[in-house]
Amino acid sequence: MSDGAQDWRPAISHERLGARAALLARAREFFAARTVLEVDTPLMVNAAVSDVHIEAACVELAAQPAAAGDAAVSRRLFLHTSPEYAMKRLLAAGSGDIYQICHVVRGMENGRLHNPEFTLIEWYRLGFSLEALMDEVEALVRALLGDAATTRATERLTYCEAFRRETGLDPLSATTADLERVARPLAYSGAAGAPGASAAGVDRDEWLELLMGAVVGPRLGRGALTFVHRYPASQAALARLDPVDPRVALRFELYCEGIELANGFHELTAASEQRARFARDNEERTRRALPRVEADERLLAALAAGLPQCAGVALGFDRIVMLASGASHIEQVLPFPTARA
Repeated sequence: MSDGAQDWRPAISHERLGARAALLARAREFFAARTVLEVDTPLMVNAAVSDVHIEAACVELAAQPAAAGDAAVSRRLFLHTSPEYAMKRLLAAGSGDIYQICHVVRGMENGRLHNPEFTLIEWYRLGFSLEALMDEVEALVRALLGDAATTRATERLTYCEAFRRETGLDPLSATTADLERVARPLAYSGAAGAPGASAAGVDRDEWLELLMGAVVGPRLGRGALTFVHRYPASQAALARLDPVDPRVALRFELYCEGIELANGFHELTAASEQRARFARDNEERTRRALPRVEADERLLAALAAGLPQCAGVALGFDRIVMLASGASHIEQVLPFPTARA
């Protein structure tokens, strides 16, 4: 355990603390000008995210008998990794356009750009196309970055274009052997021995994810705000597939100076397809020797009731503060990183 007498002080400077507050105010002004409603959903939720790349933290509540007429509260809950599921329930109930600025928690995240607890700005726009949402994300990011964005160009590439430019491979047609060859210098072992994996124990999507995270992504957004859109259908997450080309999903990410800032979707609205994706996530979890998770039945019920056509995005606020203030490590823009929380 660390010595509290030595690390009780905040990690952030007074100047950056003020800058952080100013950017939060600017974000709220941005959405107020567009009449997007601010909402506040629970930090503790009953269902964990199923995405194999995200680790949800759980909490145990002390046993408390339910009073007469009250619903019982589960003793084992999860800290949300995103407010997405709850916000979609609000959308299905008729909330209209909404946004939220909140803390989220993800396990297995630590490093220069990662702290287990961090701040997201997440919002949903009814009737927006993926392109319209990219326009709005760019407007907000430029407003938040201020002078740090004035000389930056705008760049929009498909996932295939970005992948070909940085690796020379077409991600939709390259063989597993080709992907493995390009990734070999990274010395990645992956889920060795998993059924359906390559000879090295890594399946095709793992190679794509590795190359995007370690080779392609870090080269994006140099002097620009670079949007990468239309990810492979196998990486759709909660996005719709492109009706023009179902090999790809209506999903984008935003990069600046090699840093991923945002992840956006034209949202999937079909409950049956969402249930099938939850099931496939669990199959992949089993393959990777990860614990299975129960599907969020409340989200599925909301989708069945009718989620309006919308596009949504999550933006990493702390990384925005890093870029705006010139910080080199996320701990420099957090009052109390998890190590000294």
